[in-house]
Amino acid sequence: MKKTLLALFAGCSLIASAQHSHPNHNNQPINILLGEVADSVAVMNAFVENSPADFRVPNAPRFAIVGKNESFYLGFGGYVKGTMSFDWGSPINNYNEFIVSQIPMPGSQKPGNKGQFGLSAQQSDLFLNLVALPNNKNKVGFYLNFIFLGNNYLPQVRQAYVTWRGVELGYGFSLFTDLAADPTTIDYEGPNSFTVVINAKFDYRHTFGKYFGIGIGAELPMASYTNGDKLKAFGGLMEKYGTLTVDQRIPDIPMYLQWNWGNNNRIRLSALFRNMQYRKNVWLDVAESKPVDAYQDMYGKTSNLFGWGVQLSGNFNIANKLIGYYQATTGKGITSYFEDVTGMGYDAVPYANNSGELQTVKAWGGYLGLQYNWSSKVFSTLIYSHLRLYTPDYGDGNFGGNTYNFPQQYKYGQYAVANVFYNITPQFQWGLEYIYGRRVDMNGQQAHDNRLQTMLQVTF
Repeated sequence: MKKTLLALFAGCSLIASAQHSHPNHNNQPINILLGEVADSVAVMNAFVENSPADFRVPNAPRFAIVGKNESFYLGFGGYVKGTMSFDWGSPINNYNEFIVSQIPMPGSQKPGNKGQFGLSAQQSDLFLNLVALPNNKNKVGFYLNFIFLGNNYLPQVRQAYVTWRGVELGYGFSLFTDLAADPTTIDYEGPNSFTVVINAKFDYRHTFGKYFGIGIGAELPMASYTNGDKLKAFGGLMEKYGTLTVDQRIPDIPMYLQWNWGNNNRIRLSALFRNMQYRKNVWLDVAESKPVDAYQDMYGKTSNLFGWGVQLSGNFNIANKLIGYYQATTGKGITSYFEDVTGMGYDAVPYANNSGELQTVKAWGGYLGLQYNWSSKVFSTLIYSHLRLYTPDYGDGNFGGNTYNFPQQYKYGQYAVANVFYNITPQFQWGLEYIYGRRVDMNGQQAHDNRLQTMLQVTF
């Protein structure tokens, strides 16, 4: 028994060291606490397959329990990640996530705020990974992880899902998010054009042999609009046209087709379809000083908007030590899926005449990342990312509690990163990173932020 465990530990250590060159699989050695297994690689692969393929979340645990007759594998662990940073320019008030759209613009920055020192351990993570009936076609997986990005380090659930026969049900990364195409950064946000969404979902994935895979899902819709309104004289009274966001009725539908070949060569073509609802209302005898909900809804109807997106992403092995990561996305009504502008009201905006109708916004974004593996323990990443919105000019307004100013709206953002990581041991990692971000608004105003940061991470 003792010899078996020692051999297992050594074998898993070698596997973990070999896979550190691809940071999207942060595999760690496994200590078996109960039972014997015939194949340590099978245990490792079972955990990896049941976890997100992203460097930000752990997958293979440091400690594991193997049930009798290998009826289940239970892994638990996490990491503590401490970061120290310094910003100069127009500092973003966020030590963990470099969000380009939050760079303070001229006039909004407090005088004297040209530099910022930051310390944080909020990116620390805890997880549980369970695989039941691992050698059976009815294998069931459960994955749960927490991160401490809440106020005062309150833990937040980042993943909580169950898998069975290709079905994934619960809360986690959207099927439209290609996690394996995400290059490694200390910054928890990553490229501003990355279409990363954590959402409630019901997804299905299937692979055909070694090379092909497909996926389709039904996921919780996310509607983020800028509502507009307009006053008009009507028979001696004042009539108001306006739009309201309503509860969504139709799920977002993501899907993909993927082809893998060779080592670190992969291409994925994804699509996203959305049917979004909003309410077009008319109120009669209104005054500008009162909120819209103070008036009776005279008549109105629920209207639909169609949103769509297409995406090309993947990895390519340029040379023995050089790996590329890429993504290019375009569409209309899908800004909620770009992490830099999610929740900012750009899925749809009013028409210029404020006729009480909304229109979807066109957007595109893309990034290219290059990772060079200097050795089995040291690697570096260079990334450039660009995100641009084509928001129609819908003017300015302030009525019924809605305030908007088109010239001050986001036009495009740029994000560039250079870093180096050193895996001192399989459990201990150090990193150093420089980030440059630039935001440009519709009126031509711009601002930029620079960040130099370092990290120490201990996995357990």
